[in-house]
Amino acid sequence: MNDKQPAPSTLPRDGVTPLNHLGVIRVAGEDAAKFLHGQLTQDFALLDEQHARLAALLTAKGRMLASCIAFKRSDAEVLLVCARDLLAPTLKRLSMFVLRAKARLSDASGDYALYGLLGDAARAALPEGDEPWAKADLGDASVVRLYPADGQPRALWLAPAASPAPAGAPTSEALWLWSEVRSGVATLTAPVVEAFVPQMLNYESVGGVNFKKGCYPGQEVVARSQFRGTLKRRAYLAHAPAPVAVGAEVFAQDDAEQPVGLVVQAAAAPGGGVDALVSLQIAATAGALQVGAAQGVPLTLLPLPYALLEDI
Repeated sequence: MNDKQPAPSTLPRDGVTPLNHLGVIRVAGEDAAKFLHGQLTQDFALLDEQHARLAALLTAKGRMLASCIAFKRSDAEVLLVCARDLLAPTLKRLSMFVLRAKARLSDASGDYALYGLLGDAARAALPEGDEPWAKADLGDASVVRLYPADGQPRALWLAPAASPAPAGAPTSEALWLWSEVRSGVATLTAPVVEAFVPQMLNYESVGGVNFKKGCYPGQEVVARSQFRGTLKRRAYLAHAPAPVAVGAEVFAQDDAEQPVGLVVQAAAAPGGGVDALVSLQIAATAGALQVGAAQGVPLTLLPLPYALLEDI
């Protein structure tokens, strides 16, 4: 790590910030959950109103087209929160498969306000002891507990657009984006569409894949990667002393021709440099790594903030 970067525990991580980089898809109708159950990587048939789901939309070859945090607002309404740059193609693709299902899909981004809650703001909104993806309804607002960052709680707040902002001191979106990286849970964006099967982003270890549910597009590839030992890439937390772009290739120092990974997500670190989530060949993680070229921006791997599941 850059020697000038303070330890994460010394950096401020409290407050409330609007999440303008995210959008909302509404799935409404009596078949809303059933429809999503057949399209995404998580179980929606058993989804209640006290939990959310991290899930991915895949191609038939198991490659991720989008990721989302999904939860019920009522028995007949499920909201999907995803990267705004992927909302339109995600909505279009899901709409192709509605067929006779009693479900109506729409872009509801303008109907809701989204905020990120960090530190004390998250503590004030959610009960202590909840696991990630627990959900609480506070009046008109829905609050989802996310994976923490450096031990600090984080939450997603959604409420009707005219609602007052959640309680808490304002903080910057840049700080939130850094906390997203530090949490180790990747949000897919346009530069890396179709680059990964879910396990390449550790989704099976952070609640993003259910291996006991029924069929969905790409399921066979996901299951084969998990149970036949064919997975050769994983997501890692890393630090770089200079900016790196999402979608940039990562190279081992001794091979300038073949990249060994991709940058999935990156954000400026308050103490200097950039923290990033990178998906890498497992075999390449023991050596020196650079972004962009074999002699590019050096990359230092950091410990993941959660354990990878060894058994499903």
